[in-house]
Amino acid sequence: MVTQITSGIKISVSTSFEGTYFKNYKIHYAFSYQVTIENQSKDSVQLNSRHWEIHDSLNDLDIVDGEGVIGKKPVIKPGEKHSYSSGCLLSSPIGAMKGFYNMINFTTTKSFKVTIPTFKLMAPFAMN
Repeated sequence: MVTQITSGIKISVSTSFEGTYFKNYKIHYAFSYQVTIENQSKDSVQLNSRHWEIHDSLNDLDIVDGEGVIGKKPVIKPGEKHSYSSGCLLSSPIGAMKGFYNMINFTTTKSFKVTIPTFKLMAPFAMN
């Protein structure tokens, strides 16, 4: 698990390899990831959007931008957590993801970015 704190918001990520799949006559490697967003600040915040950079060992880069996470824009009060699971397909058994969340602080009404730390995606058979 990797963790990082930005402006009082702690991001923790763990990953799992889910298997291989054939799509469009090509093998893909499926990974899931679980994210926990913990508000360690004194202000309520809302997650409005996300930005992901998904890399694989074949030097492919996929950029994903979107509103909220899994269809939600959670409000996280001080001391509370929001967790969700998602996934991605890679063209190789090794890769990594990183990114950020755009959030708003309800006390100051200011927007801010929260860093999602780089986490590795690695199929167990590729770990030698």
